[in-house]
Amino acid sequence: MLVHMTTNADQPQRGARRRAPAGAAVLREDVTEAIRAAVFEELAAVGYARMSIEGIARRAGVGKTAVYRRWRSKLHLVLDVVSAVAVMGLPVPDAGSLEGDLRLLYEVTARALRHPLASQILPDLQAEAARSPEIAEALQKALREGQASVASGIVMAAEKRGEVRPGIDEELALDLISGPLYWRSVVIRSPKLPKGYLDALARATAHALKAL
Repeated sequence: MLVHMTTNADQPQRGARRRAPAGAAVLREDVTEAIRAAVFEELAAVGYARMSIEGIARRAGVGKTAVYRRWRSKLHLVLDVVSAVAVMGLPVPDAGSLEGDLRLLYEVTARALRHPLASQILPDLQAEAARSPEIAEALQKALREGQASVASGIVMAAEKRGEVRPGIDEELALDLISGPLYWRSVVIRSPKLPKGYLDALARATAHALKAL
């Protein structure tokens, strides 16, 4: 659970006897995580263009210095947070079959894309990406690499079970696995998935992968 700290959370208590760290100051991880959480909330509330370091610090319950100690600008802060999404990724499902793995992946992904923060942040960042090559690169990395490791794991497991041919085109497989749900949830922003949609999508995608 993220803990919102006070504005002097990164400062040592007055009178406390602590040995000063050599080199750069030690940054508290709980404060860093509180700031990252505040970035997502601030993006959802006001968008990138109106987002400010002051607003992020206020929402995180820290001083501006705590933010600037970690990131030199709001652009670098957002790029770091977006890139971190790619590193975290999603767990590779293990349902024992290609269609089952796809169904589990789609269930988790659909739930994440329907989250209010994601549904507001992604379109806003896509708009900013059209104006900023740096944001475009970070967003592409977060969206593609975050899904690529999971898609690769699903395909590798399917290969071992003999469900797909060895050595299929991983880029095309990733497009087939990730494209349809992202299109419906983020691009056309369908408010609700039709009943049985995830089952049908998993079945159709499994057939497509087997045909590669």
